[in-house]
Amino acid sequence: MRVEIWSDIACPWCYIGKARFEKGLAGFAHRDEVEVVHRSFELDPGHAKGDTAQVIDMLAQKYGRTREEAQAMEANVAANAQAEGLGYLTEGRDHGNTFDIHRLLHLAKARGRQDELLGLAYRANFAEERSVYDGDVLVELAVEAGLDADEARAVLADPEVYAAEVRADEREASELGANAVPFFVFDRRYGISGGQPAEVFAQALEQAWKDRPLTVIGGDAAVCDADGACEVPQTGSGA
Repeated sequence: MRVEIWSDIACPWCYIGKARFEKGLAGFAHRDEVEVVHRSFELDPGHAKGDTAQVIDMLAQKYGRTREEAQAMEANVAANAQAEGLGYLTEGRDHGNTFDIHRLLHLAKARGRQDELLGLAYRANFAEERSVYDGDVLVELAVEAGLDADEARAVLADPEVYAAEVRADEREASELGANAVPFFVFDRRYGISGGQPAEVFAQALEQAWKDRPLTVIGGDAAVCDADGACEVPQTGSGA
């Protein structure tokens, strides 16, 4: 079974949702047969590269709130993160364009280290004073995730590398009707929007597993069809 997760590093509910999904997955009997694929989604694609702002200031401006109200918003999110055992800084974090991060995550996917890099990037952005909008920090995170430093630098140096893959993910999200993240899709049958409780993810996994398509094995063996006609196997072959 495949679970696809559309998310953005700048999204706190994606950070929290990932932890809650993993808790739901941990208790799933068939967890070793679940493939998790992370997909790209930019919350602020029009934000100029290299132009960053403090999160509190960004929230106040975006939602027309005072700084005190924006701080209260962040405190509420922090409480949810901490309830999941996650670190969360309510002050000092910055916000910017995440396109390069998504391109690097596609490199990590190609090298089988996507989940590792995503987890490190979330932690750096929300729990540590490490800016994921700094190229040197991204290379450090890539190395920590098991990627080659020179290869990571080469990807970041060329804005076209993995750009098509990021755009393809975003188009697919639009086609699926996802206009907010996190967005979880189970075997292209069920979708869950938002950082839901772990129990919701556990139920979705059970339902998707129950309803997954039947895989037919040995389709070229002798069979009887619906009209009652039976193939006659060749001598020496199985019935």
